[in-house]
Amino acid sequence: MTADTVARARQWLDEDPDPATREELGALLARAESGDTAALADLDDRFSARLEFGTAGLRGELGAGPNRMNRAVVMRAAAGIARWLAEGSHVVVGYDARHGSADFAEASAAVLTGAGHRVSVLPGPLPTPVLAFSVRDLHADAGIMVTASHNPPRDNGYKVYVGGTGLHAGAQIVAPVDAEISAAIDAVGPLGDLPLGRGWTVLGQEAVERYLASVTGLPLGEDRDLTIAYTPMHGVGGEVLLAAMERAGFARPSVVDAQFAPDPDFPTVRFPNPEEPGAMDLAVAAGRDTGADLVLANDPDADRLAVAVPGRRLLTGDEVGGLLAEYVLDHTTGADRVVATSIVSSSLLGKIARDRGVRYEETLTGFKWLARAGGPGERPVLSYEEALGYCVGGDEGRPVADKDGIGAALVMAALAATAKRRGRTLMDLLDDQARRYGLHLSDQLSVRVEDLAVISTAMRWLRAEPPAEFGSLKVAGVDDFSEGYEGLPPTDALRFRLEGGVWARVTLRPSGTEPKLKAYIEVVLDVDGDVSAARARGSAVLAELVAAVADAVRG
Repeated sequence: MTADTVARARQWLDEDPDPATREELGALLARAESGDTAALADLDDRFSARLEFGTAGLRGELGAGPNRMNRAVVMRAAAGIARWLAEGSHVVVGYDARHGSADFAEASAAVLTGAGHRVSVLPGPLPTPVLAFSVRDLHADAGIMVTASHNPPRDNGYKVYVGGTGLHAGAQIVAPVDAEISAAIDAVGPLGDLPLGRGWTVLGQEAVERYLASVTGLPLGEDRDLTIAYTPMHGVGGEVLLAAMERAGFARPSVVDAQFAPDPDFPTVRFPNPEEPGAMDLAVAAGRDTGADLVLANDPDADRLAVAVPGRRLLTGDEVGGLLAEYVLDHTTGADRVVATSIVSSSLLGKIARDRGVRYEETLTGFKWLARAGGPGERPVLSYEEALGYCVGGDEGRPVADKDGIGAALVMAALAATAKRRGRTLMDLLDDQARRYGLHLSDQLSVRVEDLAVISTAMRWLRAEPPAEFGSLKVAGVDDFSEGYEGLPPTDALRFRLEGGVWARVTLRPSGTEPKLKAYIEVVLDVDGDVSAARARGSAVLAELVAAVADAVRG
């Protein structure tokens, strides 16, 4: 611990507006100055860097210091946004039920109001898609959502949405807005000099009702004979999901009682992400015990959706995306329709789009890009990414320009109810797709590192000396996205196209939020009648490919 670190910590302590983090930092300083090595390392980590504001906004562990999420960091972010906005703008602020979320929302509202902006705050802890909807519905100039989505309990975050009235109103920010806001944050002076206001508006329940009216206008067909087991995974989706199901005419889902009430400690799961092993166990068990036709789960801020078939298995995000695509295209009309997915998701959607005569668009990873699919005169009816994010639209457009786990749950329920009436299951529908378009199997691999330089070194090496093969499959070509690819903005990603009895591809990219190198792997096989045999063969090839990619990226 250097004298400079101590000076920065004491300066922070003098300015910190939150008694809880002042007490925390004071105790940490005392321990560090007494020679506690763990406290020394903690202090250095908190003050050797700061949370960077980017296209994902802010996200990090709660605690005192510039490299943590706390009221001081949030107030500076709000002050930067206030400087960036035009004078007298309207901002909608939402928040989830995580530790600190309500306080951070109130601090943001106070800073923005004090800067002369008009602020509307959602009426309680609510899903992220309600905030995204409200930005558009209220014709606001911007939106702020305090959430860390499915991160661990000690994290929180801050997402920013752009407003307006166009097709992409209510979407997350992209470059160069992130850099402009970051520069404005850097220009904020002492927190004590910020004027704080009190005259913001707390919206009533009508904000939620208007969202519900919009999502229940999605293409839901007429079939409603379906039993559902559901969990919001200790998050804020539960009451909104149940209200949406009731309004749409579905029977009330049976819920996982232990996970229904919002709880920022997420006590029943190791990691509150439905993609994580074990996270869906209670929901799947509830589906089996109640004889449900379908199991649905939202992540804690309800912008993602997980789907399982009781007695069978969890569906992948790509499988759900393919099923939703066919259903939505069956229940909408018009040559103006657009479907979109990301560069790391399955190639199946492109085949479905060509078959149905609608335009297909591929974007960079993340819904800040997927929400911008479609141009003037076009109507996005489905955007999805393999990480369980879906945005569904209908003949009247899409309610939300972001991923929406509530709206997607409604459409998935309608899809399953229609299949049930026809004597089909979701597994049957997946087999039908395999016969029409080929069997598409996908998996992913994450390699966590301690030093981010390891990732950049690995990507440079893979560009300079791309492997000739992965396992038994030969590399037929490489797509490098670093300079932009087919009109996409530049990003640090490589896609290897493979051949050797099956069609396959491997896409590598650094994680945008964690110190990981991520690999997205897809295998496609033609199906000649026997889907089960094709699945067995494809699963073996996929497992071999995952192992080969792991060996290659770990070097």
